[in-house]
Amino acid sequence: MHYNSGDTAWLLISAALVLFMTPGVAFFYGGMIRSKNVLAIIMQSLAAMAIITVLWIIFGFSISFSSSFSSLFGNLKFLGLEHLNNIPGFKGLNVPPLAFVSFQLMFAIITAALISGATAERLKFSAFCVFITVWFILVYTPIAHWSFSPEGWLAKRSLLDFAGGTVVEICSGFSALGLLLAVGPRRNWPKNLARPHSVPLSAIGAAIIWFGWFGFNAGSGIDANSVAAFAFINTQAAAAAGLIGWLLVEKTKDSTTTVLGALSGAVAGMVAITPCAGFVSPIPSLIIGLIAGIGCALFVRAKFKFGLDDSLDVLGVHGIGGVIGTVLLGLFAESAVNSAGHNGLFFSGGLHQLGIQVLATVVCAAYSCILSYLIGMAIKKTMGLRVDQEVEYQGLDLAMHGEAAYGDDN
Repeated sequence: MHYNSGDTAWLLISAALVLFMTPGVAFFYGGMIRSKNVLAIIMQSLAAMAIITVLWIIFGFSISFSSSFSSLFGNLKFLGLEHLNNIPGFKGLNVPPLAFVSFQLMFAIITAALISGATAERLKFSAFCVFITVWFILVYTPIAHWSFSPEGWLAKRSLLDFAGGTVVEICSGFSALGLLLAVGPRRNWPKNLARPHSVPLSAIGAAIIWFGWFGFNAGSGIDANSVAAFAFINTQAAAAAGLIGWLLVEKTKDSTTTVLGALSGAVAGMVAITPCAGFVSPIPSLIIGLIAGIGCALFVRAKFKFGLDDSLDVLGVHGIGGVIGTVLLGLFAESAVNSAGHNGLFFSGGLHQLGIQVLATVVCAAYSCILSYLIGMAIKKTMGLRVDQEVEYQGLDLAMHGEAAYGDDN
């Protein structure tokens, strides 16, 4: 079979960019916590890269993208990445199936890594490894099948999700909520709030994430074409608008603006544009990014009222940002941008698409949260979820990994 070499190169480069985002997440998260826990959060990202890769190759891709049982789960036809020449719904692929498999693998990896931020500074490493293993099987692969596989029940109902608003963002954010509800808050929270130990480290991580997101979104069209170009500029537009939106909230509420707020706003904008990137035009992208920057900043401030110790705001940025983007796509989608899409409410599309987007948002959020909570509670009742008080005080780096990020135990 003949494959397009340009499209293949583009997809493989995009896959590498998406993988690069996971170390970016590790640095972004690492800078926001105390220095005694930096290596622990980096280790969780490394574990996600290893564990999810092994599971994806053995059976994860097959469950996500093979023919389904009642549109809910795939089968094991592609076990061990065999028999890939007939992926359901992808007969017109211009790239080798393994290129598509590799690209989708990176999505699964970063979704698992994102969850780690919600329970930073208190979750046992062994518990995290067990959690993401079970979570990947019971939560990620079904949602990926529902939304990304043409045979999934949401895809069959014409859900629009260009690059993972449901599969990556809502899934990670609300899975994080379920897990942190099982783990509980850090000791002495919120009386003793941890200050970021290295904002420059977080800035380096955010820069890597921003850079990688162009592969994340623009690569999701598979081919290097006009849709990829729309996704590329829309990603930048939403990031810029999200940054501005977050800073507007800070300036209004605190009369100041912070670097960490700017970074978080940019990420919030990119989260929200993820499902929309290849289905909307640039001006709506600016609007979506601005709404996300403002909405996520306000939610992050409200977490204290809800008693949610979402350490690094995974729910507030990825969960809420994913909800905003997935729902707003039902308003701003334009078939003129992508013929594979549909018009939203503001482009004479009626309420149908908006209804599908809302349905997918509610179902994926509820499923991710409930299943993750149950998985977390099962681990809590058996091997335990969190470190003991002495380890939490000493720091996870020395106690669990036998090393310190900066050569001391501060």
